[in-house]
Amino acid sequence: MPTAPARLPRHLAVIMDGNGRWAQRRRRPRVIGHRAGARAVNVCIDFCLEQGIEALTLFAFSSENWGRPEDEVGALMKLFLNALEREVDELDRRGVRVRFIGERERFAEPIRRQMATAESRTLANTRLHLTVAASYGGRWDIAQAARSLALDVAAGRLAPEAIDEAALASRMALAELPAPDLFIRTGGDFRISNFLLWQLAYTELWFTETLWPELDAATLRRALDDYASRERRFGLTGAQVAAMPIGSEPT
Repeated sequence: MPTAPARLPRHLAVIMDGNGRWAQRRRRPRVIGHRAGARAVNVCIDFCLEQGIEALTLFAFSSENWGRPEDEVGALMKLFLNALEREVDELDRRGVRVRFIGERERFAEPIRRQMATAESRTLANTRLHLTVAASYGGRWDIAQAARSLALDVAAGRLAPEAIDEAALASRMALAELPAPDLFIRTGGDFRISNFLLWQLAYTELWFTETLWPELDAATLRRALDDYASRERRFGLTGAQVAAMPIGSEPT
């Protein structure tokens, strides 16, 4: 009898942590670690494409990261722009749709222009939905969703009593995607750092000491194997989940 395929996450969310420490351990500038981390992004994308994972959301730059030293932020912005210019053609060729979430207006015009170009160029692709959270914060995401609903109420387009969890979820940055099934954080810290606060409510969390530039397929495979072994109950009992038809997990 053939072995049943392992349960895969549809949507993987990742905090890519450890670039700076990777460089410091080698007595190199932090920007060298960020460059090495950019290569690890390709490892993660390759893995998702090979495994058939539908969506990948990467935390590239948080709202709080603007407070880092000016030279590091400047180097990050240059690296970000170069990556956009260099990678979009290959991502498009491989069927990857690219989107950006966050306070885009905080970026310089050349970066905003490249973001828009990447999104437009890859709009029709469906093999992998790659979302890059840049100048993003989970609290900002919830606040902008609430503000959007408040504007509709003020304009008479929406009754206050119509605001519920579904209404708020529809205005969140990842509204068109299923919630992440698996969250991975590299670098050894055990927190979610203001990333996808709304969307991670029932996401399985997995942490590793591996620094982001050291990421490889074996590390990602361990995360997926651990995920496949877990029972996702979504507030129900194990018996209730076991009695549900295959493929009908609660959301």
